Amino acid sequence: MHRLTRKAFRPARFVCNVSGCSKRCVTEYGLRRHHESLHAIPVDLLPPDAPIDLPDVDPPPPYEPRTPSPTFSSRRSPRRTPRGTPIRVRTSPPHRLANLQGLVIETHPILDGTPCDAEGNDLQDGSPPPPRSHRAPEDFSPFTGRSEFEFAEFLYTHEEMSARKIDRLMNLLASLYNQPPPFADHKELYSIIDSVQQGDVPWNSFSIAYNGPRPEEGPVPPWMDQKFEVWFRDVLQVLENQIGNPDFKGEMDYAPKRVSRNRKRRYRDLMSGNWSWEQADEIAKDESTHGAMFAPIVLGSDKTTVSVATGQNDFYPLYASLGNVHNSVRRAHRNAVALVGFLAVPKTSKEYADKVDFRKFRRQLFHSSLEHILSSVRPHMTVPRVTRCADGHYRRVIYGLGPYIADYPEQALLACIVQNWCPKCTAPPTDLDGDLNGLRSHLHTDTLLNSGAISLQELWDDYGIVGELLPFTTAFPRADIHELLSPDLLHQIIKGTFKDHLVDWVGQWITQTYPKAEAERILADIDRRIAVVPSFPGLRHFHEGRGFKQWTGNDSKGLMKVYLPAISGHVPEEMVKAVAALIEFCYLVRRSIIDEDTLVEIDAALTRFHQHREVFRDVRPDGFSLPRQHSLVHYRFMITQFGAPNGLCSSITESKHIKAVKKPYRRSSRNKPLGQMLVSNQRNDKLAAARVDFKARGMLDGPNLSGFLGELSDEDAGDDVGALDAREVNDAGAVDEPLAEAEVKLAKTYVRRLPRDIYLLAARVNQPQLPLLTRRFLYATLNPDSPVPASPNELPDISGKTYVYNSARAVFYAPSDLSGLGGLHHERIRSVSSWYGGAARRDCIFVGNTDAEPDAEGFANLHVARVFLFFSFSHDGVTYPCALVQWFSAVGDAPDEETTMWMVEPDFRGSKRSLEVIHLDTVLRGAHLIGAAGPNFLPTDAMFDFSKSLDSFHTFYVNKYIDYHAHEVAF
Repeated sequence: MHRLTRKAFRPARFVCNVSGCSKRCVTEYGLRRHHESLHAIPVDLLPPDAPIDLPDVDPPPPYEPRTPSPTFSSRRSPRRTPRGTPIRVRTSPPHRLANLQGLVIETHPILDGTPCDAEGNDLQDGSPPPPRSHRAPEDFSPFTGRSEFEFAEFLYTHEEMSARKIDRLMNLLASLYNQPPPFADHKELYSIIDSVQQGDVPWNSFSIAYNGPRPEEGPVPPWMDQKFEVWFRDVLQVLENQIGNPDFKGEMDYAPKRVSRNRKRRYRDLMSGNWSWEQADEIAKDESTHGAMFAPIVLGSDKTTVSVATGQNDFYPLYASLGNVHNSVRRAHRNAVALVGFLAVPKTSKEYADKVDFRKFRRQLFHSSLEHILSSVRPHMTVPRVTRCADGHYRRVIYGLGPYIADYPEQALLACIVQNWCPKCTAPPTDLDGDLNGLRSHLHTDTLLNSGAISLQELWDDYGIVGELLPFTTAFPRADIHELLSPDLLHQIIKGTFKDHLVDWVGQWITQTYPKAEAERILADIDRRIAVVPSFPGLRHFHEGRGFKQWTGNDSKGLMKVYLPAISGHVPEEMVKAVAALIEFCYLVRRSIIDEDTLVEIDAALTRFHQHREVFRDVRPDGFSLPRQHSLVHYRFMITQFGAPNGLCSSITESKHIKAVKKPYRRSSRNKPLGQMLVSNQRNDKLAAARVDFKARGMLDGPNLSGFLGELSDEDAGDDVGALDAREVNDAGAVDEPLAEAEVKLAKTYVRRLPRDIYLLAARVNQPQLPLLTRRFLYATLNPDSPVPASPNELPDISGKTYVYNSARAVFYAPSDLSGLGGLHHERIRSVSSWYGGAARRDCIFVGNTDAEPDAEGFANLHVARVFLFFSFSHDGVTYPCALVQWFSAVGDAPDEETTMWMVEPDFRGSKRSLEVIHLDTVLRGAHLIGAAGPNFLPTDAMFDFSKSLDSFHTFYVNKYIDYHAHEVAF
């Protein structure tokens, strides 16, 4: 019998050494080509965070809603070396840095995070950090080597393999290779992971029982005799692990800062807001803290249900994150958000669930638990603690409670207020849509409690205060829960004001205004419009419109992107404007960088929303006194306090639920699962910490297993057009590559089984104009100052080989979207004759407008085109990556007043498409167009779907809401 010849294995021995890149090459030549094509950075494109000293720049005027305390010294008190010699320190004004992007950065002059030695003595400027580890560079203990570590990580973290399957795999390996497997069985694997020292923060527990008055008559409620167990980890140790994580080097702030550009403040990370600066002012009143590093503690809690079918399994995780890390790190889930506790979830029977004493105990349990869990950090909120930081230096760290991430029910519980009242201000629940009232504070509550003239019932009814409780923050210095509650984009805007309010109100208005049959027809057409929206990378496709019950946050975000064109023409213009204003507000506050100009736009969008939402009075006769809508009036101030809200959104903690709660629950036996979940979390943390340690010591350089466990390949190889594209799902996401404004490249692999001659290719792909248009493009490229001749005889001929590609990959700077730590985002632009075995897919693109006026902004700088072919050809040894496109022309000179989106229409010459060949370098990124139906109803034919949308409408909306980058460039 013929034996199949095996292909020899060639290991990829040459690995890219650029941080964040895991590219492996078989040859040194391949590695060199990879580096030249991806990692060579022009000087003009240096990252904006690369500072240079600029001592002569005038500081911008500070933007402060409150006047800072004038009582602290503007000059830092001298710190001394072990010999008693004063250390030379900076004096007021604050140290300023500027960079090539024109940013001016001021750091706090007193709490400036000065490096020190292990004893707390300041170091001279420029002193190197001490060695991080004395372990041998080949010491992978407790693992025998790198391969064993990565194999364990693969089995436990990546594959989450069950114990039974691990045992079976070890037996198969032993049988296949006739030698002992890496681990004898799952018990040995677990034992080795458990012995890892890095990231070892053990779990502890305490119990709380009710000790209040009991009923004198009748049965005692069972919950009064129960003990409620709370599991937690030492928060101080968890935070020190985050502070010292070398993976965060260069991605955390050691002092509060004020960032400005063109003399205007810019808010981004937590430490760029006014709150951290004000906290530093307060801390600096104690001279012993001078030179310390202020470390805010960002907390978040949210009850979650993991299984309903097999019983109500509720868990109450508590998370902690170091406030100094940049928002991009916290959103990237790179161990910057840690699980620190599981709070108790008291339950009782229905007859006791609504009793006052049970509800009071449940609140007391919550606040007492938080106070106990955070008790290890409290001493170091006034006395600095010497701690090793990510850059290797020691610093004297002083902690403080920072923003708390929570949805509205959780915020009411935290602030000890009555439901439907605002936790931030004193606005009554019957007038939350009125003028902004005074801010709540501990001082305000204490004044009312100590007045002696107000009863607890009056506090409840007239002030919305649960007077029997004190928030846990009263036990910690400089902490006020009313000040610390952070904005919540997900529940307050996206799922709250947009989905639960506006979308529902639109439906109610339609059903109240039209007869039942006509209302159902209109609602069905809105669903149909949503269903036929063209595909786009990362866009949630609603096959049945809004017709499903279980809405997630991602569903609401996806609907927000396509909702405006769906309702335009079916509802009053004022109603569309109200929805447009709310979406505009959401996209503005969701930006990663918010400057003073953006704050003005935010105010304007909110004003328009309040003005236009009056159209909903018919369905909201009682007004708009809704806590989640009311919260929008606090966003401007909270942005100036805490920086961009996208770093403090509850979507961060909800995403953490998957890794910290839901996956560990699924791998448990379901019998008393919490203990098993704690072990799973601890093992995952140990493996993650070990990887960070090994990487920092340079032990993970070279060929490795983990590089093969990353994202799917983006190659587009295939025997036919669209062959592999139909199998690709990684169309958009984060990229860790050097910073650049934009880069669009053809797919790595061309389409096979197509002619290489451009004339034969034109016939094969049914584009007869391709040769002539390509020759015209080549002439214009070679002769940029000459008009293209009309006669084909004067055009250069294309004799080189032509290659067709199914897609192009666009990489661009989009920090507000899902992006890497450098702010880079990628998306795939497709042009294939068959998508998933169905109709063709021809995506649209933004192309730079070289004829735009010098002062043009937004969409005026862009053209829109649709790609009918990606290809490349060679001429005189030069390869030209190109696209065959059809142009679209703008309708009017301004965006549509109703939806605030530009409108375009496809260009034709007679009955034929207006096509042109363009260079790929002129493409900025993908564009998303949505057909404008107006008052017309779409055909109900099942054959009309999203694949035909771009060929079926006369005019289209340029969807600036498809993602945050599009919103910033296509306005």
